[in-house]
Amino acid sequence: MRVKYNRVSTHIQSGNRFEADTDKYDLILLDKISGTVPFKDRKFAKILIDYIQKGIVKEVVVEELSRLGRHTGDCITTLEWMDSKEVNVIVRNLGVQSRPNGKKNPIWSVLTSVISSLYALELENIKERTSVGRQIYVQRGGILGRKIGSTTSDRDFIDKPKSQKILEYIKKEWTIREIAKQVDASTKTVLKVKKVANKLNLV
Repeated sequence: MRVKYNRVSTHIQSGNRFEADTDKYDLILLDKISGTVPFKDRKFAKILIDYIQKGIVKEVVVEELSRLGRHTGDCITTLEWMDSKEVNVIVRNLGVQSRPNGKKNPIWSVLTSVISSLYALELENIKERTSVGRQIYVQRGGILGRKIGSTTSDRDFIDKPKSQKILEYIKKEWTIREIAKQVDASTKTVLKVKKVANKLNLV
C-alpha cells in the first residue's frame, strides 16, 4: 500500500498543495492539527500507524518533514519506527527516500536529523517573535486577555442567533471558510463557535 500523508496547522488551511498532487496512492490522509502534537496522537496518523503495524503499508509520501512533526525528537522517533517496519518514506520537497529499492539510504539519518532540527529552530523563532510582539503591545498600553466587562458565558454565546446558524453548518460538516462566507462572519467567530460547541458536547 502506498499512502500520502499531510498535515496543516489549522482547519482554515485547505492543504491545496497537497490536494494538487496527481500521483497515485492507495490512501490519502490529512490531519488538521498543530505540528507540535505528537504524530502518534493525531487522528489520521493513528490510522496510518495501525496500517503500518499490520504490515500493509510499503511506502509513505510527505511533502516535507515538518508534516510529520515540529519537534526533532518526535519526528526522528517516527521516522526510525517507520524504518524498523521497512517502510520507504519519500520526502517530496527534498527529493529523497529512506529505502529506495528496499535498501536503506546511507545519508538518510544524517539528512533527516539536520532538517528536523532546522524545523524545530524555526518554530522556536516564531514563538520568540510572537512573545516579543506581545511585550511591545503591552508596553504601548495594550491589554491581553478578555476585555473588562466581557462576561458572556459559553451558553449565552452559543445561544445567539448567529452562533446557532453557524452551528447548523458545522453539523453539516461545511468548511470554516464556507460557513464564514454563508453567514457573513469572520473565520475567527466560526472557530469560536466550533470550540464552544465541542466544549458543550453539541457536535
